[in-house]
Amino acid sequence: MRVREYTESDLEALRAIHSAQGFEYPLPDLNNPLFVTKLILSEDSRLSSAGGEEAASTAGAAHPAPSNKKIIGAALLRLTAEAYLLLDPKVGTPRERWRWLLQLHAATERDAWQRGLEDVHAWLPPPIASKFGKRIAQLGWNRDDTWTPYCKRLTSPKNNSCP
Repeated sequence: MRVREYTESDLEALRAIHSAQGFEYPLPDLNNPLFVTKLILSEDSRLSSAGGEEAASTAGAAHPAPSNKKIIGAALLRLTAEAYLLLDPKVGTPRERWRWLLQLHAATERDAWQRGLEDVHAWLPPPIASKFGKRIAQLGWNRDDTWTPYCKRLTSPKNNSCP
């Protein structure tokens, strides 16, 4: 197997894989610049000296795949944003703080859209999730328990030794 960069010639194979998975969301637009990582897993049929197949993994290699290489899968990373709100709880009345939040919210939404972002995520601390969640729902935020979120904390590759 070989990991390589995506090329536009891979799109039809990825459409077929996406369709076969049966997920109820459309295949995203891979031309969107928010997709910063597009890696393809394909068969590697380079012949070894013994005449058999030789497996290789070349993550980050920018070699287009010949059309006879079967695509097995892809990993796609799209940028999104995580929202943090810092608002001094000791300043102003609750009504004033709500007005200030509305002002920040509108400006931040415009700024994020102008930067090309398509979504923003907020993870609310448990002590405020119920009450504040209702407030931001009024601003168009949706609590989405449909999908189960997972987080991968990244470390420097020099700290990760793969066999």
